[in-house]
Amino acid sequence: MPFIEIKGKKMYYETYGEGEPLVILNGIMMSTASWNGFIEIFSSRHKMVLIDLIDQGRSDKAEDPYNQDMHVEMLKELFHKLGFEKLHLLGISYGGEVAMLFALKHQHMLHTLILADTTAYTNKLMNDIEELWDYTASLNDGVIYFKSTMPYIYSTVFYEQNIEWLKEREKNFAKQDIKEWYAGFRRAIKSASKLNIIEELYNIEIPTLIIGSEYDIMTPVRYQEEIHKRIKDSRFVVIKGAGHASMYEKPYEFAAIVVGYLSVYDKTIAIV
Repeated sequence: MPFIEIKGKKMYYETYGEGEPLVILNGIMMSTASWNGFIEIFSSRHKMVLIDLIDQGRSDKAEDPYNQDMHVEMLKELFHKLGFEKLHLLGISYGGEVAMLFALKHQHMLHTLILADTTAYTNKLMNDIEELWDYTASLNDGVIYFKSTMPYIYSTVFYEQNIEWLKEREKNFAKQDIKEWYAGFRRAIKSASKLNIIEELYNIEIPTLIIGSEYDIMTPVRYQEEIHKRIKDSRFVVIKGAGHASMYEKPYEFAAIVVGYLSVYDKTIAIV
């Protein structure tokens, strides 16, 4: 298995395809396995790189509290060890927050920045949701945890149409003994509790794509609009009919937007 030691911790990663690296950073509950359905599409023109951040998936767990800057510096070292001088960086939700922080410190290492269903500011509503999730995770009860998180992740339409699938996932989740996972999840949500980089975004000067979702409860479209206003060289797309988990609810639209942007970001389109 492809592990690499970074700052005394083992980080898990997977690579597919050839070409300029496209590095993908997970949402807070995700892992590299979450992207299996996109491998063929995203690796057709790029070296697709999937990474489990610390406290995610197969990577090591942290022992102490941290903030998201820890991920930034670990990613920088990881990219150097993998020989990536420049790359495309895609982050969704929590991963988008880390991606913005990385761009603010190391944008010379990026061709493009792609941000999906994310925010540059953890507001009071998000803080309250985080407190709810932290409490339910402390109970180590899969059913309660699932019921407290999933309604914020999916749109109402998707939830209604896929309730049996969700119930099956809830049942399987509840069977697992994952106290260590819950502890990592709690550290991760706390690491984002004080995020506020709204006024720093003007410093990002690389081509940026921002993806919002019409029915996103966690990070409503207006939050992506604020990011778009502040990053000069940015494009903004909204996926209609999707909630926070747009990559799952509208996978074809999500993939088409990402692949399309990567094929034209450095091109000039003249309308005559």
